[in-house]
Amino acid sequence: MNDSLKTLLIVGFLALILWNLGAGLYYMMVDKGQTKRTVNALTKRIALSIVLILLVVLANYMGWIEFHGVGRNPNP
Repeated sequence: MNDSLKTLLIVGFLALILWNLGAGLYYMMVDKGQTKRTVNALTKRIALSIVLILLVVLANYMGWIEFHGVGRNPNP
């Protein structure tokens, strides 16, 4: 998989997560607790976050991406 495609996929997931977070805030302000739209938007956000974390862990395990270890001392 191309590096730019990997980055685009992760950024796309983050955009969807932020969109659902904003939708939850909007529905909370507009609906005043009368509908379940806020709960649904925030549930989707949590599900997308979990899927993104699992995809990153799977990609690392499969060798598609490599963690770079920010803050690690390369020569302990």
